[in-house]
Amino acid sequence: CDHTPSLRSTIMSDIEAAKKKAAFAAVDEFVKSGMKLGVGSGSTVVYAVERLKQKKDSGELKDLVCVPTSFQSDILLKEAGLTRGDPNNYPELEVAIDGADEVDMNLNCIKGGGACQLQEKIVAASAKVFVVIADYRKESKVLGEKWKKGVPVEVVPMAYQAIINKTKAMGGKPVLRMAKNKAGPVVSDNGNFILDIDFGNIEDPVSLNTKIQMMPGVVEVGLFCGMAVKAFFGQADGSVTTRAL
Repeated sequence: CDHTPSLRSTIMSDIEAAKKKAAFAAVDEFVKSGMKLGVGSGSTVVYAVERLKQKKDSGELKDLVCVPTSFQSDILLKEAGLTRGDPNNYPELEVAIDGADEVDMNLNCIKGGGACQLQEKIVAASAKVFVVIADYRKESKVLGEKWKKGVPVEVVPMAYQAIINKTKAMGGKPVLRMAKNKAGPVVSDNGNFILDIDFGNIEDPVSLNTKIQMMPGVVEVGLFCGMAVKAFFGQADGSVTTRAL
């Protein structure tokens, strides 16, 4: 008898439970009535929106304005009946909550697995407090230790080959991200391409971020350095651990 499918589903349910625990803990600790709140993108943020809806419906949270970082989070917020705001109307936020693909010991993050790193970084940078929520698989000592898909870099389409060549010369292994349900490359919410560039273990993410940012045609780099103040990790045993600066 093959138990592999049931084992896989058990692991997946553990991961989803871990995401939910982390998201709920962050919302409970940081979100208060009357806040202007940045709401990130991705699978863990789904649970943050769920918790925001619960607390709004119970009357615990009032007068909340949520600024989304993607079409995905905008739709989530709309479906939850939460008030949405445009980043230009709310350029200063009290808190932003978002997921991450990987978080190192200094709370530097790799983000952009969902191709939303440009909007995510704009919103995170607009917030006085940036909080990360993730499951135990995303917790690392150094970036690149567990996340093996590379650093997502959003690029203008006409520049993608030049940036591939330049990042190869830096020791990176760039790949143009291809779409799953569309022929050709992934196109970001902003109409750009995404390069996933594997640099192995990243000992100095600040320097790497700066070097890539300086390349003509780079729109944004999925390295979030010195931005997060606290990270919540849902663990396999049902607990939530945190890292804070």
